[in-house]
Amino acid sequence: MHRCLLSTLLLPLIILAADKKKPEFGPLLSLEQIYEKNEFNSKGYSMKWLNPGQGYVRAEKSKETKDAQDIVQYNPATGRKNILVMAKTLIPKGEKKPLKLNSYTFTEDLSKVLIFTNTRRVWRRNTRGDYWVLNRDNGQLKKLGGDAEESTLMFAKFSPANSNHVAYVREKNIYVEDLGSGQIRVLTNRESDTVINGTFDWVYEEELGLRDGYRWSPDGKAIAYWQLDEEGVPEMNMLNNVSGYYPKLITFRYPKTGETNAIGRVGVVQLEDGQTTWMKVPGDPRNHYIARMDWADNSSQLLLQQLNRLQNQNKVMLAEVRSGKVKTAYTDEDQAWIEVRFGFTQWIEKGKQFTYVSEREGWRQLYFVSREGRKARKVTEGKYDIIRVLKLDEVSQLLYFIASPDNATERYLYQIGLDGEGLKRVTPLGQNGSHSYSISPDAKWAFHTFSNLDSPPVTNLIELPSHKTVRVMEENQVLREKLSKLKRPQTEFFRIKIAKNLEVDAYAILPPDLDSKKKYPLLIYVYGEPAGQTTVNSWRGSGGLWHWMLAQQGYVVMSIDNRGTTAPRGNAWRKSIYRQVGILASKDQAAAVKQVLKDRPYLDAERVGVWGWSGGGSMTLNALFRYPDLYRMGISIAPVPNQRLYDTIYQERYMGIPKDNEEGYKKGSPITFAKNLKGKLLLVHGTTDDNVHYQGMAKLIDELVANKKQFEMLAYPNRSHSVREGRNTTIHLRTAMTDFLRRALPVGP
Repeated sequence: MHRCLLSTLLLPLIILAADKKKPEFGPLLSLEQIYEKNEFNSKGYSMKWLNPGQGYVRAEKSKETKDAQDIVQYNPATGRKNILVMAKTLIPKGEKKPLKLNSYTFTEDLSKVLIFTNTRRVWRRNTRGDYWVLNRDNGQLKKLGGDAEESTLMFAKFSPANSNHVAYVREKNIYVEDLGSGQIRVLTNRESDTVINGTFDWVYEEELGLRDGYRWSPDGKAIAYWQLDEEGVPEMNMLNNVSGYYPKLITFRYPKTGETNAIGRVGVVQLEDGQTTWMKVPGDPRNHYIARMDWADNSSQLLLQQLNRLQNQNKVMLAEVRSGKVKTAYTDEDQAWIEVRFGFTQWIEKGKQFTYVSEREGWRQLYFVSREGRKARKVTEGKYDIIRVLKLDEVSQLLYFIASPDNATERYLYQIGLDGEGLKRVTPLGQNGSHSYSISPDAKWAFHTFSNLDSPPVTNLIELPSHKTVRVMEENQVLREKLSKLKRPQTEFFRIKIAKNLEVDAYAILPPDLDSKKKYPLLIYVYGEPAGQTTVNSWRGSGGLWHWMLAQQGYVVMSIDNRGTTAPRGNAWRKSIYRQVGILASKDQAAAVKQVLKDRPYLDAERVGVWGWSGGGSMTLNALFRYPDLYRMGISIAPVPNQRLYDTIYQERYMGIPKDNEEGYKKGSPITFAKNLKGKLLLVHGTTDDNVHYQGMAKLIDELVANKKQFEMLAYPNRSHSVREGRNTTIHLRTAMTDFLRRALPVGP
């Protein structure tokens, strides 16, 4: 008895001693660690470059004011810092706490700073809120907007010529406010509720990346702006079933494929008299898109880019702001489509030439175009794509851009002379993965961030063009230590041959203790649409760690990029899916899965699953419905079951106008083949998804029911396309996905 008592007394001491030695993180990941406790979140390094010679600024925790941030200026050469704005100077009169810094902008002389705070979400981003101006010379803090309602101002900007003038958009009109006198003038007019000035409708924002819809002239005497009129655009209705006892109707204009677009035009309003001159751009304004607009290196002309509705022609135009007369300087054409989102426009040689990115000769390259359009000289040559142009520096006569000529899954910094000579990789060798850069205005410095599938981001300050590291800004050391304690999966990038002279890129995440004599279930993570690429060798955050967790549990996770994705493999690769989205891509995916099953005997052909989100959700449906004997389960989140239900700009860009491609739309839509479902399917959708509407999910469910097909379904009320709003939504979704996967595609013998 005494021995037992002694053992009982000693046991807690032994456990306590063991607990002290036990690592904080066990060898296996859990959903709670990843999505609830956020124990593996990586850190970035947020900053903003100032004008040449002024260094950079960033918001940092204030030492004097609790729960607040100062704005600090840094000298990149020495690292010396100077507090430009102390948090205590941002406390409004009568308040106790300083303004929250959502974003901020300085005047060129740093005498004033514009603070954006109290923000609200508009579709994707928080672009609506309150603006305040702090005068650093006298400490005066002033709220803009006069009697404007809370959080109704957008895109406030100082005049480039007079820091006492600030323009902003308020309730779809453009205003200018004089900080000295306090006078507020409305510069635009809304003749009806369907008119939008200085910002955009849903589809322009989502598919052309346009939000801020006005530009100050360099001399500060005029403002150029977009105006849209949504009259005639069909309305989309969604229901909010959560906020009260009765559902609330959410209505907005949304042009589905083949339907009527908003009228788009560009005008220039003179501050002197408030009169707008409209640019006389030819063509039906409902069936053309003014996709880009800015001042043409002076205050008398604008440079416009006009896409036709098919988006296979881009006319670059010069517009006279006083008369509105327009002249086409350059025309770019493609047999499929043109992507303006990869463009880069900068004036050089004192306005004699401008830059333009085109795929017209088979690869995405940079051209110099003369102001009048008589000459177009290609600067970059070779069989490689410019992924993104970062900086053109006339002083050093160098162009910096991201490319990866030898490996479409990686990203590196390159430079070339403006004469087209001296192509050189700037990123050092031996750092395989993805590299991104924020280059200073004078091209002497850059913040360089590097990561890969196995390693979280490291951010350094470097010198250019040497790429010499000046100092490490963020290396995520704490996260690295946590990851080092895990039972790490194996990762690899490889190519799969799916036809003669055709290979596709892929990566695999393998169980840590994979035994090639055993059989493992295969889960494919897919996107496959022409708006993205999954096989990029970069850190994947929480989504990547979920895949790690599955690999730890015995799953093999792979991702494959079919033809038609944005991979830097040439124009022919990307445009091969024109007018057949969903058809060729799912064929490539299936061919790759079949081949990898042959190449790797440890993969179980009877346990193949697929999952994806948005376009990947559509591809998941295509996989299960078109190849029901290959895929045994799928998780489809926020898919587009019927391409006719998506918007004009995106879907018509890749599929053409519905009346000209009825068969393509039908065969490319997963709902057409829903009757073929054999495997287990989990459908997930947010009921107020303004992007990919719940309507499509309802139609798919109706079709599955009509064909006696069983499935599981999660409808998240009042969630958008990201399915992230509301308490515990993300952990709930990931738990549901994991549980379904374990049931439908179990690990083990």
